[in-house]
Amino acid sequence: MKKSTFKLLACGLAFTTFALTSCSSDDNKNEETPVAPTEDRWITVAGAIMQTNPGDGDGGTKVYSVSKEDAKNPNVSINVYDNGEPVQSSRTARLQSSVDGKTLFNITYTGANGGQFMTYNVNGGKNFSQSGQTVSIAQYAGASPRWVKLFDGDKTGVAVNVTAPVVTTEADGVTYKHTRGTATVLSLDFLGIKIATYEQYPLPLSAEEEALGHHIFRLDAPTLNKAGNKLIIGTWMRKTNPSTGTNESGFERIGSKSVVVDYPSLQNPKIITSTVGFGDTSGYRSFNSFVANDGNIYQATQRDTKNGSYILKINQSNEYDNSYVFSLDTALGVKGSYVDAWRYVGNGIAYAVYHHEGSDQGFVARLDLNAKTAKLVDGIAYDADLDFGQYQGFVVDGNEIYIAVTPVGKDGNIYIIDSVTGAVTKGAKLVNKPGNHYIGVF
Repeated sequence: MKKSTFKLLACGLAFTTFALTSCSSDDNKNEETPVAPTEDRWITVAGAIMQTNPGDGDGGTKVYSVSKEDAKNPNVSINVYDNGEPVQSSRTARLQSSVDGKTLFNITYTGANGGQFMTYNVNGGKNFSQSGQTVSIAQYAGASPRWVKLFDGDKTGVAVNVTAPVVTTEADGVTYKHTRGTATVLSLDFLGIKIATYEQYPLPLSAEEEALGHHIFRLDAPTLNKAGNKLIIGTWMRKTNPSTGTNESGFERIGSKSVVVDYPSLQNPKIITSTVGFGDTSGYRSFNSFVANDGNIYQATQRDTKNGSYILKINQSNEYDNSYVFSLDTALGVKGSYVDAWRYVGNGIAYAVYHHEGSDQGFVARLDLNAKTAKLVDGIAYDADLDFGQYQGFVVDGNEIYIAVTPVGKDGNIYIIDSVTGAVTKGAKLVNKPGNHYIGVF
């Protein structure tokens, strides 16, 4: 294992004053319970620019901010592509926002400046001023780290990465042994302007699983448990063909897995396995697990073409509760459901953007985690070109959740949903460009 705790100034980086206006010293909550509405909150929309193919989002990201009043007004038009400000990223930026909407957090993804962390003060319109200087974590977590901020009062971000898995043979140089990469888990202290801790280690599966070629290909979506002493990190699984040493597609999946590590030390990795779900638990571009009001963690699965997405439950002992069975295929009456992104609102209610077998068209569903039910949200303009595959950001403000809905290359709207009543309000118009789409509200 390798660990480092130090101020980034020691790495030869100079800093100006770095203030996160959203952080509060008395907020030590780890669960994403309903938050009090913020009257002067900015609503920032992000748009991804086409690079080669419509909807690929790899040509960069622009952002633009409006007041809540304007965000809720269907007579207001927002054109992030003509009027917005680019944020640093070679491809689609991976953004997070503070609870009060006044700060954007960004770690650039891939390219010469991949792995660079920066924050922006949100000042309205295209006015985003960088607060502090850029900090590189690339030497620890690579140029393409996956990361999220923790629900700890906007004090901490956690980035994770797995090096390209390597095939290892037995001593004879021929017989397949296992495939493994080296994982990095890194915590970034927003307040102290420092990398708080990082750890690196292999993540072996059971001997039986590894002999069949199963391995962890990617980590993502770390979540701090209610007790604040463990991180639960989602996994993306792959399988090597032991006979050829190459990746298999369409392999028989083993149970969904997560990595549990001590917090804040990030040591003592342990892999837990669900017997209910068989999909990956890494999500893609957004949060994928949440601590609910009952203190348990709820986690979505992806990439299980046989069974569709499940919502899994991890109890306060940091183990999967296999008595909790919530199949979205069953709840929604579809086949091959796939949660592209989702967000817990509070009181057992969450909203998911998803697609299902036979089409990439996106939909929005209301989930009741306690009743284990889900239903399609009416009142949203669905379209065959609506694709949430790169969707990242929801805003939760009191009982309201804000979602950006734009088909690729077509105009759309911000929608505001009341999580208590289920009422849907069409908000500001989102003006699009050919091949582009909006990827979130922050």
